Amino acid sequence: MFVAAYPETVVPPALALPAIEDAFPRNLHPYWPKLQEKTRSWLLEKRLMPADKVEKYADGLCYTDLMAGYYIGAPDDVLSAICDYSAWFFVWDDRHDRDVIHGRTASWRRLAVQLHAATEAPELHLDHKDPLVAGFAESVNRLYGSLSRSWNARFARHFHVVIDAYDQEFHNRMTGTVPTVDEYIALRRNTFAHWIWLDLLEPSAQYELPAWVRKNEAFTRAALACQDFAAWYNDLCSLPKELAGEELHNLGISLIKHQGLSLQEAVVEVRRRVQGTIDDFLEAEKEVEQMAASAEQVGQHGKELADAIRACVGNMRNWFSSVYWFHHESGRYAVDSWDDRSTPPYISDEQPDQVGECA
Repeated sequence: MFVAAYPETVVPPALALPAIEDAFPRNLHPYWPKLQEKTRSWLLEKRLMPADKVEKYADGLCYTDLMAGYYIGAPDDVLSAICDYSAWFFVWDDRHDRDVIHGRTASWRRLAVQLHAATEAPELHLDHKDPLVAGFAESVNRLYGSLSRSWNARFARHFHVVIDAYDQEFHNRMTGTVPTVDEYIALRRNTFAHWIWLDLLEPSAQYELPAWVRKNEAFTRAALACQDFAAWYNDLCSLPKELAGEELHNLGISLIKHQGLSLQEAVVEVRRRVQGTIDDFLEAEKEVEQMAASAEQVGQHGKELADAIRACVGNMRNWFSSVYWFHHESGRYAVDSWDDRSTPPYISDEQPDQVGECA
């Protein structure tokens, strides 16, 4: 079940993708209005953003819009946990950026260790002194109640990789290292947490997919296409923000540094790759439907599996429109309206509490 959304947002021509606007209708989960209120309250309760910034910026950042446009059909409590986790992820990304900018190496290393520990046993970190660790633990603990222990373990494996990728990005920025295009693509798939967002398709569908489905070549191509689209379209939209902030991790920046492209040429190449992910998805989607149709022929359990496959791939499709409109509605990318193009107004630039223990 969903409610249709018809955005009035005007997309800049350089960022417009007619293929998305024409062939990927935008949907929003009907629980979305409640999610805004609930996640705003959660950010306050967990002290993840100062109260004044939550009041002024939280709704305009559209973090709940992004998830409510992706996980259509999810139970309300599952979607609420996903939205809180997603909001936490953006706050964590901002902390990472501030730690780099202020050279807070010890602070970052400590946080990385604590998040690794909380990933394995979130229930032991619910009262952690660092709000970022406690907020992560609370949202993940709710997600871990959705499916089986094997799903929990898979999610944990994937998030350990995300933490390590953020650590690699921290090292790159501290040493001024711009990854090559291939290195960047591999790193980006982890810092963007491709496999985490794909894992969350299953609790949304209330069905744990068997490995043979998840590892099916067409299913994997569809999954990778929707996530690469999100990551690279984000790069396209955030390039001005990241150049202003002297960032080093953007597909456009790697193309400029290692392939000698001008800024204009890099933008054209990123757009070409973004368009390619749309084409890849549309091809893979047809093959996945054939797999679902075959599964449907093997009795009641086959029908349940086919429904789950279609729900997951349908939400991969939703990812395209949700990401697209998010980038033109969220204040996170409204760089031209900021007083300082290198410092987002929605973050707190104060030194975080230095917490020594890891639990």
